[in-house]
Amino acid sequence: MGPSLTFKTGVRDVLPTVFGYIGVGLAFGIVAHTSHLSLLVVAGLSFIVYAGSAQFIITSMLLLHDPLSAIFISTFLVNSRMILMSTSLAQYFKHESLLRNLLIGTLVTDETFALAMNKQNKTQGRLSFAWQSAANLVAYLVWGVATVIGAMLGGLIADPTRLGFDFALTAMFIGLVYLQLISDKHLGMSLQLTVMVFVALAYYFLIGVMSQNFALMIATVAGCLFGMELKKCR
Repeated sequence: MGPSLTFKTGVRDVLPTVFGYIGVGLAFGIVAHTSHLSLLVVAGLSFIVYAGSAQFIITSMLLLHDPLSAIFISTFLVNSRMILMSTSLAQYFKHESLLRNLLIGTLVTDETFALAMNKQNKTQGRLSFAWQSAANLVAYLVWGVATVIGAMLGGLIADPTRLGFDFALTAMFIGLVYLQLISDKHLGMSLQLTVMVFVALAYYFLIGVMSQNFALMIATVAGCLFGMELKKCR
């Protein structure tokens, strides 16, 4: 990953992450097929909802005939972390128009956000609309196509979890976090690890008194504030 912020560079930088999208996308398509969702519904969930892990939840709730209101609320809670990510990412695009910021925020994912945080370490804290759009679009298209192919091939694999498809996205994100730890020389690894431990402990104690998604949001915000105070002290 170099300092260039062109569209072409964005495509190249995001390519290593698409293998995770392919694995999990195929797994989702297979799960959706076994849940009796049509190919059109699978495509709609991937290209319109585009919610990653939440799509698995939506599929299971549709299978159980849960009300749409419950599905909407559950999807919002699972993806509410994107509000924090988009807010953090927005500081790099203050000079861009509202429309461009909306386009970036609409397609940002956990992985493209982590990729952007790694990238800005190589560019002296800068990101470009072209680079971010390339990363977002490639991830979006690969995810959508992979889920549709998975749905088409759904009858061939009875249990995708036995092949490890369900862990592919997690493994990819762990790799991106590791790259963030070793590449951000400004903050330092000790500070980042301290904040990570703080968030993990906060989340552990919070899930005992509230839902997992609310606990994750609160622990993340608390981690941001904690990290800011540690940085000031340094």
